[in-house]
Parts: sequence; C-alpha cells; structure tokens
Amino acid sequence: MNKPIRTISIFCLLLFLALMINATYLQYVAAGDLNKDPRNRRIIEASFSRERGAILVGRDPMAESVPSDDRFDYQRVYPQPFKYAHVTGYFSYFGATGIERSQNAVLSGDDDRLFVTRLVDLIGNAEPKGGSVQLTVDPAAQTAAFDGLAALGEGTEGAVVALEPSTGKILAMVSSPSYDPNELASHDLTEVLRTQKRLEEDPAQPLLNRAIQTTLPPGSTFKLVTAAAVLEDGNYATGDAMVPGGPTYQLPLTSGPTGLIDNGGRDCGAKKTTLTQALANSCNTSFLALADEIGIEKIKAQADAFGFNSEYLEDLPLQAVSRFPGDLDRPQTAMSGIGQSEVAATPLQMAMVGAGIANGGIVMRPYIVDEVTSPELEVLDKTEPTELSKAMEASTAAELTRMMVETVNSGTATAAQIPGLEVAGKTGTAQSTPSRPPYAWFVSFAPAIDPQVVVCVLVEASSTPREDIGGNFLGAPIAKSVMEAVLR
Repeated sequence: MNKPIRTISIFCLLLFLALMINATYLQYVAAGDLNKDPRNRRIIEASFSRERGAILVGRDPMAESVPSDDRFDYQRVYPQPFKYAHVTGYFSYFGATGIERSQNAVLSGDDDRLFVTRLVDLIGNAEPKGGSVQLTVDPAAQTAAFDGLAALGEGTEGAVVALEPSTGKILAMVSSPSYDPNELASHDLTEVLRTQKRLEEDPAQPLLNRAIQTTLPPGSTFKLVTAAAVLEDGNYATGDAMVPGGPTYQLPLTSGPTGLIDNGGRDCGAKKTTLTQALANSCNTSFLALADEIGIEKIKAQADAFGFNSEYLEDLPLQAVSRFPGDLDRPQTAMSGIGQSEVAATPLQMAMVGAGIANGGIVMRPYIVDEVTSPELEVLDKTEPTELSKAMEASTAAELTRMMVETVNSGTATAAQIPGLEVAGKTGTAQSTPSRPPYAWFVSFAPAIDPQVVVCVLVEASSTPREDIGGNFLGAPIAKSVMEAVLR
C-alpha cells in the first residue's frame, strides 16, 4: 500500500473512531442532560402527548389526562381550576409549575421507581403511563378557604394555609387572585403564549402562590414568636407575669413623635399589665419593650426555631424564605417584636408558628404529597411525618396556648369563636407604606386541647375600607370556617 492510500485510510479510521465516540457520548453520557434540555422539542412533544398520572385530592382528580383528537394524544385538564391552581400548577408545552413540576418524574412515568412499568409497556408495545400523586389536602378545608377569600370581593389579594400540627400535613392552600390552568395546558400553542403573557403582565400577579412565595411583615401575629422567646427566657415565666404596659412607648435612641408608638386605644394598663393581657389586647407597648429587653439574639433564635431563615417545603417549588435578620439595631429590634422592621414571613411560615405552639413546642416539616402510586395503584412512596425543630418546651407551648385562648375569648380575636370549642388565636395588622392599606393577618388553631388544625390567613388587599382592615374583621371569619370544615 502506497503512502497516500495509507494516509487516507488512517484518516478515515480516525473519523470513524471520532463518530463512534461522539455517538457513544450522546447516547449514554449526555442522554440525560439532552432529555432535560428545555430546547429539546422532540422530548417535549413526546412528553406532552403522553398520558400523565392524576393529581388526587381524596378520590377526585384535580389534574388528569384525557384522550385528545389532535396531534397530541392526550389533553391535560383541571376539573376545579381556580380552587387548586396554585397547588397543582399547570403542565404546558412551554413548562410546568406546582405539583406538575415537582412531581413531574412520577406523573410523566420517567421516575426510576416506575422502571418495571416502563419495561412491561415496552415489551407489550404499549404507550407509557405516569403514576399518580395523592395530596394531603382536605377538600372541605380547601373549599372553605377559597370561598372565604372570594367572599371579600373583587380585587382581593391574599392566601390561606391550613396545617395538621401533629404531622405537618397541608390541609388547605389557597392563593388569590387565581387563574385557570386549563388555558395554559391548551393545545392551541399560540393562545397559550398569549394567555401566559397576559397573566405575567397582570399587576395582581395571579400566577404567584402567595401562600409560599410572598413575604410580608407579619405584624402582631409575630407577637407569638416574641412571647415564646420571653417565656423561654425565664424572667417572665407565665402569662400572669407583670410586663411593661402603658398607653405609649418611645423607641430606644429616639425622641419626639416619630419614635412614639401607641396601642390604638386598647387597654394595656397604666404602666404594667400581665403578659396574657398584653397578648390578648395586642399591646404594642408591651412587646416593643420586651423585645428591647431580651435582645435581638434571643428573638432571632426563637424565630429560627420556628423555621425563619430556612427552606423546609420540599413538595412545591420556589418557596420564599421568611426573614428575621440578626443585625438589627435597638429601635429595629424593638419593632421586630411586633412583626415590623425587617421581619417578613409567608403565610405558611406563620401557620408553622401556630402549629409549633399547638404541637407542644415541636414544629413538624410541612408537606403536601401524601403518597405516589404506579399506574396499577401500587404505592411507590408514602411521606412519613418528620420533626423539623423543637421551638420551645411543652410547658411554654401550653402557657402560650392558654394566652391565645384568652385572646379569642375576650381579646382581639373574638370573631374566631366556635360554639362548644376552645379556639386559640392571634390577630395581626401590619403597616406597609403610607400609599397602601395595612396587611391583615390571623393565626389560630382548634381545639385548644389536642389541636387538629392550624390556620393562617393573610389578606394583602381587598375592597374593605381602610378603617375596617384588621385580622379579626377579615381573617378570623375565614379561619373559623376552615377550622369548622376540618373538625366537622
């Protein structure tokens, strides 16, 4: 063989080897990343045409796939769209949110736990099917929460979260305003893009899950955290302890009206009051003084023990982290004691504060996926309740519960009363900017002994006149209806 032929032969061999190496790399090494690449339209087409598993609440599907007569074999539908939109999310040609996103591997059938099912489908030349996801949501509680926010009228922005305190199960999660995920799951892709743009540009942010993605000053509901820190500190060991009171409080290092805080006319004693009365009447002057007294480190440690400054929800994507900074000065520290300054929380976080108190000081990790099953209804995985943290001693939780019961019985939270039951609760009205109305908060649980449900309500905006905005007027009736729905 002469030299030119030998050179060409070696060159062709090298090209062949390069082709084999590249094919091997694409088929085995990079296959996973290529399949997940959002630009891979072939994979998207195949996934969008597949029969996805159902998202179930009780026995009823809140998301399911039905046969379609167009180029895609199956259409994703949402039977109760507005009520469950922020939980189920949507599955679109252009992406997914909510449970559709976090549990996509199971719902699409790509999860490793469905390997045997996929193998059987392959041998039988059948189209692969996805597994189902069972949620922890109580349909009666979800309906009560949804209807409660809707009753506040057009333009309402807010959220409701209900938890089972002993396990961390999410019994209800509603965000307002809502949207119709059926429009985003449509096979009319041009219309989907038009709807997506409209929703994203809507100033009311209907795609935002306010239950877990909005952080706002929690106002006086944060006094539960401050009270827990005070009781745990030991200087004021019970609700009967006398604490600073009075009609006004001058913030540390300030002078004049700018730093003067009052109680809005509520009775907080001449100079002293009991800790129970301070909580029941939501005395700003008491909790400002107490926060300044025990200091930023102890309040932050208590907030962290409830879940502030951390992520803990694994079932839904894009959880916002509730904030309690550790570098506040004295005036800011005092203000943090009443849930203002740089403090910001999600409704889920404030529900966890209530749940920690209701559960004897133990905060359970919240979850909304109860179990996942194969297409043949074989249970592949079931969530086991897990402890997130110990927020306080059981004796502290019991004392704080007694104080919260007094708040509902004769304090600022009377609208949450349920005949024949002891209810524990706390109102909150958080100031924002002078140009907008305050935020109304409410946290409660029932029964006070052996609690079965904790509820947090946030009303960010509504048609309610500014002078009527408050946790008792707006939040307590919704919380009451959700508690009754669970306990009925």
